[in-house]
Amino acid sequence: MENKGTDEMEKLKTKFMSAWHNVKYSWALKTKTTFSRNSPVFLLGKCYHFKNEEKDGRMDDGSAAPEEDLVTGNVEAFRRDFASRLWLTYREEFPALPGSSLTSDCGWGCMLRAGQMMLAQALVLHFLGRDWRWSEALTLQPLDTETRTTSAAKRLVASLEASLQGERDPGPKPRLQAPGGAEEADVHLREVYHRTLVSWFGDVAEAQLGLHRLVRLGLGLGRQAGDWYGPAVVAHILRKAVEEATDPGLAGITAYVAQDCTVYSADVLDSHRVPGPQHAVTGDAPPLTNSRAVILLIPVRLGGEKTNPEYFNFVKGILSLEYCIGIIGGKPKQACCIVGFQDDSLIYMDPHYCQCFVDVSSTSPFPVQAVSPQSFHCPSPKKMPFSKMDPSCTLGFYSRSIHDYERISQELAKVLKPSAKEKYPAFTFMPGHGRDYDLSAAVTPEKREWPFIRDTKRATATAGDFVLL
Repeated sequence: MENKGTDEMEKLKTKFMSAWHNVKYSWALKTKTTFSRNSPVFLLGKCYHFKNEEKDGRMDDGSAAPEEDLVTGNVEAFRRDFASRLWLTYREEFPALPGSSLTSDCGWGCMLRAGQMMLAQALVLHFLGRDWRWSEALTLQPLDTETRTTSAAKRLVASLEASLQGERDPGPKPRLQAPGGAEEADVHLREVYHRTLVSWFGDVAEAQLGLHRLVRLGLGLGRQAGDWYGPAVVAHILRKAVEEATDPGLAGITAYVAQDCTVYSADVLDSHRVPGPQHAVTGDAPPLTNSRAVILLIPVRLGGEKTNPEYFNFVKGILSLEYCIGIIGGKPKQACCIVGFQDDSLIYMDPHYCQCFVDVSSTSPFPVQAVSPQSFHCPSPKKMPFSKMDPSCTLGFYSRSIHDYERISQELAKVLKPSAKEKYPAFTFMPGHGRDYDLSAAVTPEKREWPFIRDTKRATATAGDFVLL
């Protein structure tokens, strides 16, 4: 009887904390991110300038340019690009996660969500190409504080009264119209890919790359639902999720995780050569016959307790490459997906925003704008100083073919060239296979040595509230 009472108390405690986190991360403040009008903005290899090309404040017809137009030269293009990236955030009221009674990842799942966003960008490159833009990107509205917090408060009361497991009605789902001409057919196909990508990240057990699948794989690495996941652990979880995916659409892509900050080229080439079914993709060059694309995940540490400023230019160089799919890391214990920069500030996508569960497991088309317009696309980029970046992170790249990998390794070799002050590159490329070298015995990813760091002190992670902008 005593054990039963203790179990019930633990369930109630878990339920209350989950509900509290749901409210805490439902707040969205109506503040805007400030961008300089004089400096270029980089977003995953694309460069934008927020200034028109008029001369001396004059438009082409010689008339004076309105003041607001002087800083909007390429703002719309940037907004469309940023809002087209898939945004995966905290969710609530989804089916219980493996090995737990948790029905929300609020307060602990941010690194997994950041990893999902990076993986989603790789799939966008794979199926749609870097120049793809979501047709509804410019319709997104700023996050609404009053609406979200009011509904969150109501859900807090309801969650404390509801059972741990409840029935969920996803509501009616719109039907996609059949395409007409060739152009409509292309648009229709891209939208099908778009919706398919979103469905793979659904918060249900069946989703190929969903939170439930990632948590299940994390159990094998000693992580449970509710635990904190580091960027290196998440890299290995993502690799396993891609490798074990059973959807035929994911058969043409795999993932590789660098070992101890070293990319072994023969291992990557072997990953490319494994046969896989072909898919209709866009891009400069189609995949080679009997080959598949590779997602390169490289866990690194860019300093000791804090990020070494000598690595700032390196990070900028990484984010300036179109085949970069982002960096998962962020602030200590407050993970995000870094996708760009301006001057000495990083631009990132923030998972610390609680949204309602959307059932994407149905065979009928589901609304990408379900629940709220920004449910899977973010209208608001955020910035943070380089100095606030946690030194522990995972870099991500997409390589479509063997030819692409050879080009990528050559370009990255230039970016990796250390400065005069910093003797050690963030990671290295080595010929051959990893098995050809005398590697240490397998250990958990978070306990590996980082030989290039002179300061061997472990980074001190600080807890604290994540301020939502």
